[in-house]
Amino acid sequence: MPTQAGLFTPLRLGALDLPHRVVMAPMTRNRSPGNLANALNATYYAQRAAAALIITEGTAPDAMGRGYIDIPGLYDAAQVAAWRQVTDAVHARGGLIAVQLMHVGRISHPDFLEGATPVAPSAVAAAGAIHTWTGPKPHPVPRALDAAEIPGVIATYARAARLAREAGFDAVEIHGANGYLPNQFLAPNANLRRDAWGGSVEKRARFLLAATDAAIAEIGAGRVGVRLSPGSGFNDIADPEAEATYAHVISALDRRELAWLHVVDARPGFDVPALVAQHYRGAVMLNGGYDGARAEADIAAGRAALVSFGTPFISNPDLPVRLRSGAPLAAADRGTFYGGDARGYVDYPLLDPVLAA
Repeated sequence: MPTQAGLFTPLRLGALDLPHRVVMAPMTRNRSPGNLANALNATYYAQRAAAALIITEGTAPDAMGRGYIDIPGLYDAAQVAAWRQVTDAVHARGGLIAVQLMHVGRISHPDFLEGATPVAPSAVAAAGAIHTWTGPKPHPVPRALDAAEIPGVIATYARAARLAREAGFDAVEIHGANGYLPNQFLAPNANLRRDAWGGSVEKRARFLLAATDAAIAEIGAGRVGVRLSPGSGFNDIADPEAEATYAHVISALDRRELAWLHVVDARPGFDVPALVAQHYRGAVMLNGGYDGARAEADIAAGRAALVSFGTPFISNPDLPVRLRSGAPLAAADRGTFYGGDARGYVDYPLLDPVLAA
């Protein structure tokens, strides 16, 4: 009889061989001034190389995709060289690392774009404010992308995927979740278009699928994952027919034979893991407040092939070691999550101090 999958059984994930199924989730930490990865970032990720796979913080695939303070980019030669120190450090510890490509669309501000207006499917501002260098400011009304511009935006995902491999990344993840540009195209409250990029679910899904295809064409489906957050309202996203929308999107992604589908279960009023299982045959990575026991149970039951952990990885760099041994988990200091220096970033202790060197 085949051995039942568990949290610490190996997994072939597309082109990657993983030693177990505990993934480090992407988390914005705002510590890359000038949109360049740096030595401090390299230390942070290398400390967490015990993860089956590290997925980096959201990284802009284009200068117009930037939002938030001090997030990294991947669209020029300097950024490739900067990221290489990170990937080399992770690989030296035996780890695997994927870069998450995040075009924020309307979740930005001219302060981040040298005065330019953020772009989006439609000229609809997100509710709320964004933190800038001079404090919180309301989200501006974005500029609706002209239909002729959209293929060029999609091409930035292809370029970023190619540069990711040059920078030493093992894979890329398309950020299609959390209210950023691909999610804005999907959402009927953010996408009011009535052309080839809006209206029906097929047209609203076109941007995400095209960006995914662009990355696949550059580096192969076995090194591409996609992240979704079905039914989530994060960053002012609303879709009264989210279950039907994501049934279509997930089915379309299934046909692309991705390395993984990364799904945030925001508990939106329908059973997200069940919806995914109904429409997706490949490797599913679930995310959403997991502890070790729940992750083990969902993998054993076949609801997920892998589970990604966010906050626990911040304060427990060797999280897989702790989960496997039953060691206690350290609490995270939320006051140091976003921005700052080494404090709350690379100073959490490992069980084995030798690995912290």
